[in-house]
Amino acid sequence: MRADRLVATLLLMQSRGRVTAAEIATELEVSVATARRDLEALSAAGIPVYPQPGRGGGWQLIGGARTDLSGLTAGEARALFLLAGPSAGAEPEAKAALRKLVRALPQTFREDAEAAAAAVVIDPSRWGATDRELPAEVRTLQRAVVQRTKVRIGYRTRTGEQSQRLVDPLGLVDKDGIWYLVAGTDRGRRTFRVERISEMVVTAETADRPEDFDLAEVWQQVVHEVERQRSTVAATVLISARLLPILRDQQGRHCVVDGPIEDGRVQAHITAPTAWMVAQQLAGWGDTIEVVGPAEVRAELARIGAELVGRYAVADPDTVP
Repeated sequence: MRADRLVATLLLMQSRGRVTAAEIATELEVSVATARRDLEALSAAGIPVYPQPGRGGGWQLIGGARTDLSGLTAGEARALFLLAGPSAGAEPEAKAALRKLVRALPQTFREDAEAAAAAVVIDPSRWGATDRELPAEVRTLQRAVVQRTKVRIGYRTRTGEQSQRLVDPLGLVDKDGIWYLVAGTDRGRRTFRVERISEMVVTAETADRPEDFDLAEVWQQVVHEVERQRSTVAATVLISARLLPILRDQQGRHCVVDGPIEDGRVQAHITAPTAWMVAQQLAGWGDTIEVVGPAEVRAELARIGAELVGRYAVADPDTVP
């Protein structure tokens, strides 16, 4: 497309200061005549691009390297490349895009941007495991999101119920190795676990996408609602200050600390969807945690304890080898 080529020409001039039509032709893989016509079109459109006749001449963008066509500040450039660099590691297209964006930066920004892009490597595979590839379904949904096309999916719920849905794909989220599709439906916005999509057909229909849709903001709302549903039961516990960091690391946002009590221990609240799940998470702590309440969690702990005693207790100590 000519518009893309004109922008690429401007970026090239911005990075080099002065170029010839032959250099642009080589870089963009077009004819010299086409490169010259593009330069003349830019000049005619009022962009400060001027030819410099004579030996060592060429075409020059007035302002040279001082013109930042990307519009980024130095801090924004570093932040962008620090974030984008690791993600581009396995994608040739992403690497090419970063190289082009580097050329769009002022000379004084480039060294820091390139260093930021190379500062971090993300290895998603576990030790002893092969590299984790992006699922084919995710790639298909990515294209549908970008191209704004509706998708017909077959979906299996957590209980095994099957359904057919026509959705407007709005965005994809990778949370701890599990992919989710955020989409619009005839019943409002929904979140689908991609691995539960049994079939998928990309249609030719244009998808509806709200103008103010912000995937990051919407996903935070999804997370908040899921965590709220997972926190319907709260147990009050007492634990030593020494062990509290381990409990907080284990329970994450499901551990809310009140503060120390008179005997030096710390009071906290542990949440989960059911009393059984709270008890299951706390049973392994043994007597290092005291569960103050509620009564149903204490009852579940007693039941779990009785089951363990029934299975592992030794009836006659003299029979132990």
